[in-house]
Amino acid sequence: MSDRFVYLDHNATTPVRPEVLEAMLPWLGTKFGNPNSAYRIGQEARFAVEQAREQTARLLHCKPEEIVFTSCGSESDVLAIVGAAQRAYDRSQGAKRHLITSAIEHDAVREALTGLQKRSFEVSIVGVDAHGRVNPEAVRSLLKPETILVSIMHANNEVGTIQPVAEIAAICREKGVLFHTDAVQSAGKIDLDVGKLGVDLVAISGHKLNAPKGVGALYVRQGVKLSAVITGHQEKNRRGGTENVASIVGLGRACVLALSELDAHAREQLRLRRRLEEGCLKIPGARVNGHPEYRLPNTCHVAFDGIEGFQLVVALDLEGVCVSAGPACSTGAVDPSHVLAAMGCTSNWCVGALRISVGWGSTDADVDRLLALLPSAVERLRKVGAAT
Repeated sequence: MSDRFVYLDHNATTPVRPEVLEAMLPWLGTKFGNPNSAYRIGQEARFAVEQAREQTARLLHCKPEEIVFTSCGSESDVLAIVGAAQRAYDRSQGAKRHLITSAIEHDAVREALTGLQKRSFEVSIVGVDAHGRVNPEAVRSLLKPETILVSIMHANNEVGTIQPVAEIAAICREKGVLFHTDAVQSAGKIDLDVGKLGVDLVAISGHKLNAPKGVGALYVRQGVKLSAVITGHQEKNRRGGTENVASIVGLGRACVLALSELDAHAREQLRLRRRLEEGCLKIPGARVNGHPEYRLPNTCHVAFDGIEGFQLVVALDLEGVCVSAGPACSTGAVDPSHVLAAMGCTSNWCVGALRISVGWGSTDADVDRLLALLPSAVERLRKVGAAT
């Protein structure tokens, strides 16, 4: 990374790798054809899109025709949830109107379901344990004849807990219910074999795996039909709009790199994460959140009693270190994270949360820099808090 700052927020976004940028550049310049045009430069663009589709499919271990390109992970989530709900509702003449999700989903999923509730759909929410994990049997207990789809994320974006997706998907398959998983945080970090997981719909995002922002993909298992959210004839009528060729090419290249380096990167990120956690836990009044075993190798979520995580983020930023606060921050106010609240964390631990996430380019020097700054920053903020 740059000598000017240390970047430890890879769950928020990732840098575009040089190999990805190199692959994209021609499609931002002389190779500007519309991939839906019949002449040569259009067909060159079409070939590039289809090659990227094959590359993306290899990361998910699926068929290229099961990949739909979108603008981001959020759009992929919305297309999966709203597209499945609307089609089932229409085909059943309103009899199918029930969906299930977890209490710790990304806002893209939560808000899509809230929108469906306003249109007379019913949504059931399954809780999680203290580590942020869903019990598959709790999902089973909520299924009913009207259920269209279950949406449970593959790995949580805050604490990194990995869900028992294969077990939940098997339960859904028994009942003839579609299963969607938001794999935005897990794609490129851990193995994502859609066949082994038994899932129907999987959302991923380019900028979480060293591709550019503004591109994502949705895996749609062969035979699954969705109502289009953005209408048009592109992507086999599944998602309208002229394809973002350069970014799609970048996503494909990033998927190739991620797949080829998956095991090595996971081992290295786990090593760095363990160093981070050991260092953080040396600070009095610190605790690590997330499942001790089923967790993304790159994600360290730690909470410090007696401080506000947002203030710690600002203090570290002044020293050139980029991390995230666990709580969502809006206009200077800090609200407890819905993820931590669902896990049963008390308010003092929720407010003092910090998410540290390593990725491509992260080094021991980055970890050393953060751990050198953290103890004094926490102590200083505690003194300020005690004095107010």
